[in-house]
Amino acid sequence: MTRRRTVLAGALGAAALTAFGPAAPASAKARRGPLILVGGSLADGNTEIYGEIVRRAGGADARIGVLTAASIPPSQDPDAGTPDAINSETNGQYYADLLRSHGAGEAVWIPVDLDRISAADDPAVAALAASCTGYFFGGGDQFRYITALLHGDAHTDTRVLASIRRRHGAGAVIAGTSAGAQIQQGADMVTGGESYQALRDGARPGYFDDPDTSGYWPAGGFGFLTSGLIDTHFSAYGRLGRAVQLAADTGHDRVYGLDPDTALLVTDPGSRDERGQVLGTGGVNILDLRHGVRWSHLTAGFGYRPRTWQEQPAPDVRRLLDGSGEPVADSLDVFGDDVATRLALDLAGSRARTVTGYTRQDAPRFAVTLAKGAGFTAYTRDGHTATAFRDLAVQIRQV
Repeated sequence: MTRRRTVLAGALGAAALTAFGPAAPASAKARRGPLILVGGSLADGNTEIYGEIVRRAGGADARIGVLTAASIPPSQDPDAGTPDAINSETNGQYYADLLRSHGAGEAVWIPVDLDRISAADDPAVAALAASCTGYFFGGGDQFRYITALLHGDAHTDTRVLASIRRRHGAGAVIAGTSAGAQIQQGADMVTGGESYQALRDGARPGYFDDPDTSGYWPAGGFGFLTSGLIDTHFSAYGRLGRAVQLAADTGHDRVYGLDPDTALLVTDPGSRDERGQVLGTGGVNILDLRHGVRWSHLTAGFGYRPRTWQEQPAPDVRRLLDGSGEPVADSLDVFGDDVATRLALDLAGSRARTVTGYTRQDAPRFAVTLAKGAGFTAYTRDGHTATAFRDLAVQIRQV
């Protein structure tokens, strides 16, 4: 159900709403609920991730609120009312059914979308949201969540989002996939773009109809995760260049690049005790821009502590001390789908020290050189191939 970015049709022309302030902060004794941030393309049968969402929401006693305002509404779906319909309503039912199939006692759609923006300030809908023990945000276009659940330039919470924020402050889990994960971050949320265009033109504030333009929203998303920028479909869509450029242009020193069918479980978000754990079939890519660019690719079972920038290896991996002697070939399409991560893993599992990938575009052409430095470590599960790595140096230059 995850798709590449689509264009908002008329969302910015929605009727103005009366501004309500954000929810009051939770009690100092309350612990914020966990976040489960998925890089998109979450497989229906991924019991590890769906099971974790349901468990954190209360299992058989869970009541999970499903939000799908990032999807096109029925009024923009030419197949609305037919078996081929794919819109906010059908997606809401899809995820509710799926969560129940993974053990949730109850899952309900929160009826807010671009056709029902005023519902976000309806007290009855806010009460429905407040009755939930957890929340799941579906994919689509994250800017639709901005339009539907926040108040315009004021960037203040609607009643529904205020209810969710209060419940999260009291311990409720918030999960999201693709756009539903990206909307959870704070300032400078990505709104679109491709890696090559980002390097060529830089990141620009705003929302753009051209899907190749590297854009970001300075006011950000909902602000549930503030320890780094978020980018989704990271490896699959070749987003290394886009993520590095956005972080550099906006002054951030950390990016979480989430791979498809993979989640970063964050506990105690926003506190000194914030910790991450990787779930699923791909990797969580952490870009460290404090001194140059360093890239870590962490897979299932790895832990991560943002405050100290330290990872905890999964219990079933060990260090790969002596990679193969096979050379690693340079790439001529470094931002192609899955190319950069595959190149990095091949380098991690070899005795080579560097490899370079080039953009297929040549006006201008960019080179991305990956290098093993003093802090580099590769990890393996089978003793031969690299499945994860930390601290791989990344240098991007025009050639």
